[in-house]
Amino acid sequence: MIRFYAPDIDSLAILSPEESGHAVRVLRRRTGDEIEVVDGRGSLFRCVVTDDNPHGLMFDIVERKELPKIWKPFITIAVAPTKNNDRMEWLVEKLVEVGVDRIVPLRCARSERKDIKRERLVKIAVAAMKQSLKAIMPQVEETMPIASFLNEQKNSGAQKFVGYCDDTTPRNLLSHALHAGRDVTVLIGPEGDFSPEEIVLARNAGFEPVTMGDNRLRTETAALVACDTIHIVNQLNKI
Repeated sequence: MIRFYAPDIDSLAILSPEESGHAVRVLRRRTGDEIEVVDGRGSLFRCVVTDDNPHGLMFDIVERKELPKIWKPFITIAVAPTKNNDRMEWLVEKLVEVGVDRIVPLRCARSERKDIKRERLVKIAVAAMKQSLKAIMPQVEETMPIASFLNEQKNSGAQKFVGYCDDTTPRNLLSHALHAGRDVTVLIGPEGDFSPEEIVLARNAGFEPVTMGDNRLRTETAALVACDTIHIVNQLNKI
């Protein structure tokens, strides 16, 4: 069953105009039909449509079920937006499908795109959450200067890694450096990579340089591989 998103369902049993229009005009949901609704905080609701208004579909809640995350650690992917905005949108979609808790677009010295349209990325994340049958909406942040993000992370208890392409810097494979079950934050730089100064800041904030493997990867590919690697390591260790 196709799911709908209503973050305020606890106080307001109505879909947004966008969700309502999709439900009524596209999917032909009518009064009396059953629908599934998620709140983005881990709850799934079985509901019955009481008013099939395409501008504000209303419903009664029949049943509530908790759908917790299927992975244990809190996963943060902080990545410099790609020059091509479509690739950044693709990345957000795939990260949510694979499983992520927080996405932080970074403004770096060599960034070719300094800002992103957060509202657009949130919509993509919502669609990916529903399509992949999840009930928890990841945090999608506004673009943050890398120095601010690193300062935020200094006292974090998470494992912290930075993907870096400089062959003179000793690096481990991410899959070898990870400890299953612990929260993880991964930094991925822009097409031109992090500047040497940014790497110094990252290492001073406790980030360990890592590689995703022998292949040279695009920004969006490296970020997705990093996220999937975290899941694989945890799954192999049954976390």
